[in-house]
Amino acid sequence: MTELFTAIEKRRSIYDIGAESPIDDERIKEIIRHSIKHTPTAFNSQNGRVILLLNEENNKFWDITLEELEKIVPEENFSKTKEKVEGFKAGHGTVLFFEEMKTVKDLQKKFPLYSDNFSVWSKHSIGMLQYIIWTSLRAEDLGASLQHYTEVIKDRVYEEWDINEDWKLVAQMPFGKILTEAGEKEFMPMGKRLKIYE
Repeated sequence: MTELFTAIEKRRSIYDIGAESPIDDERIKEIIRHSIKHTPTAFNSQNGRVILLLNEENNKFWDITLEELEKIVPEENFSKTKEKVEGFKAGHGTVLFFEEMKTVKDLQKKFPLYSDNFSVWSKHSIGMLQYIIWTSLRAEDLGASLQHYTEVIKDRVYEEWDINEDWKLVAQMPFGKILTEAGEKEFMPMGKRLKIYE
């Protein structure tokens, strides 16, 4: 339990990452597979989908992201945007997270009483999948952050990697060797966030 608590505490948004990895790619793939398999889903729908980009595929993804951002970011602000995106590209890889929407729609039809809830439950599950992968990577001394460039990049990404239209892109997680740890974090008093009745 101590190791789990430590991984949870250390899981932070790490933006300064490098291309090296303390573990090999096979171990990274094992983490991704294990996380996908064991993340809970409503009605056992198992609708989380992931694409793992490594090496040149990772570089290609962030090049595409930068190209699309250059079209919409004002020129005077673009240097900061470029620096940020190149920081993500400098990492070891990127995890793309998707919701498989056909399953959600099928469940809405099959269980109309819960129809409005299935899209919410799907988002809960994808959030858990992101958290499990993020924390598992941190347990192996890999830093990561969660990014949301979806609306800007989705058309290019779907075309480049031939992604099924039923897969809804929701987030991107660049990861790599931790070059700079996250700073101190302030915490709200627990009494404002937790009530216990015994």
